[in-house]
Amino acid sequence: MHILASSSLLATVSLALPALTQAVEVNDFSCRIANGKNPVVFLHGLGATYYEDLNFLQYWLQNQGYCTYAETYGEYTAFPFVGGLKPIADSASEIADYIRRVKEETGAAKVDLVGHSEGAFQSLYVPKFEDGISEIVERIVAIAPPTRGTTFIGLYNLAYILGDVSRELVGEVLKLVGCSACDDVGVDGPAVERLNDGNPIVQPGNRVTVIASRFDEMVTPTSTSFVHEEGVNNVWVQDFCPLDPVGHIGEAYDLNVWNIVKNALDDTPGRNFTCVIGSPG
Repeated sequence: MHILASSSLLATVSLALPALTQAVEVNDFSCRIANGKNPVVFLHGLGATYYEDLNFLQYWLQNQGYCTYAETYGEYTAFPFVGGLKPIADSASEIADYIRRVKEETGAAKVDLVGHSEGAFQSLYVPKFEDGISEIVERIVAIAPPTRGTTFIGLYNLAYILGDVSRELVGEVLKLVGCSACDDVGVDGPAVERLNDGNPIVQPGNRVTVIASRFDEMVTPTSTSFVHEEGVNNVWVQDFCPLDPVGHIGEAYDLNVWNIVKNALDDTPGRNFTCVIGSPG
């Protein structure tokens, strides 16, 4: 659900470069915020890393006065530059440990989470299933999460060509090639079924914003990202910027998305901003 940014995406990011020049090092545990903002932990997408996916958003938010933290999760030793491949539950444990570390080393009372793609799914999954995490998380901003499973541009539907038997076979193949997470977040994937087990996804004390694009080509159908529970702010990018054609990967690099993320972190969900032309990638 993630590949390296294309030249068009990098061109979009270049618009923000003047605002990134003062960014400090990611994972600066000496960073302290005077205005009461929580430290923010960023969770990258499937196949990405902490330094390639949400990294530009991190730098941008640093210049907005936030302390930001990230770590690659779910990588195998044989593939050290590709994260998010391990089973969702295994990665969730890694993420939970990192959230605890950020809270402890920064001395913060609460931590906010921002995730993209699989990382967005994890931002919902970890507080629900990892002991003690929901109590130390305040805001969750999930960008394009496959909350109820994704058909991967409709390709996953082919897994059911022979019914449940072929779906199970596809799942085993995905695990065999080292992408258990791909199976986990597909339609009827184990992690998807666990997250949607009939109990609330959003835990007490957590404030959730879900951001999706109507033109997301990877998490399909796009509306499956949204969490339909009381208090959740489900937002289409196009609610703010109707002409933004941003796709799945581009949501990590899109200035309009960044502003919606900032709105959520600042508790100003209705704040207007100047829209830019997003990338369809």
